[in-house]
Amino acid sequence: MEENNNEGIRLQKYLSEQGIMSRRAAEKAMTDGLIRVNGKKVLPGAKIYPDSDVIEYKGTVIEGASTEKAYLMLNKPAGYVTTMSDDLGRKCVADLVDEVKLRVWPVGRLDYDSEGLLIMTNDGELTNLLTHPRHEIPKIYQLTLKGSITEEQLNLMKRPMLIDGYCIRPVEARIISDRGTSTIVEVMLREGRNRQIRKMCDVCGFDVKRLRRVAVGKVELGDLPQGKWRELTKAEKAYLMSGGAEDYLGGDKKFDVLARKASEKRTYRVKSDGKRRSRYSGNKKYD
Repeated sequence: MEENNNEGIRLQKYLSEQGIMSRRAAEKAMTDGLIRVNGKKVLPGAKIYPDSDVIEYKGTVIEGASTEKAYLMLNKPAGYVTTMSDDLGRKCVADLVDEVKLRVWPVGRLDYDSEGLLIMTNDGELTNLLTHPRHEIPKIYQLTLKGSITEEQLNLMKRPMLIDGYCIRPVEARIISDRGTSTIVEVMLREGRNRQIRKMCDVCGFDVKRLRRVAVGKVELGDLPQGKWRELTKAEKAYLMSGGAEDYLGGDKKFDVLARKASEKRTYRVKSDGKRRSRYSGNKKYD
């Protein structure tokens, strides 16, 4: 149920919507006495009036963000850090969206040497939704590996493995092309631990020449030029806001469909009996 702003809004909900911190983090900060409203400490459940109340976190006033929301897709080049500023003076993704009138931030990360699709927004709810562990919208990557890779070698990547003391879940992977001097592999994973794919390749002995994210579920990078951004379509935004509720079929078919080119897209709808059925959508745009 939506809260009536005339009756105030719960502070943890407000902080989450502004992308400042998650609701859980806000509740802990309030319990720890780190947040004050109009100079007074508050407890979880407290309501505020954003237009008039002064909110402080660790003594710093929190400026209210715009109620207008922005949802962007950026094609991040290599050589940029996925932050809005960097103490080391490195180039940041913020430099690539500086003409956007609203302040936006990246959802998740792509490491310095990686490229591809990066969602950026000023919607805290969407940020929390896409980064929460319980949501498993698959992410698709294309890797250019040095040399020729056999199916037997690729099977090593598909198995569970221990990385940084954590047993990662199996991934799906397939060879797209083998040029002898290099092999292009497509990988789908549903968890995104720090530098996970590169660490998996290290374990398997693969030399990564290029790593590019090409899709987040149904939202595909397409032909967006490097360093450029575009607004998400209404359908793309709705899909992400649903947490991937209209996801693809399970098993091997899921990976094949996700890897299909945009001109061969196939959509799936859930029927009343709970089963999913396909409907060919041709070359129609999402929006």
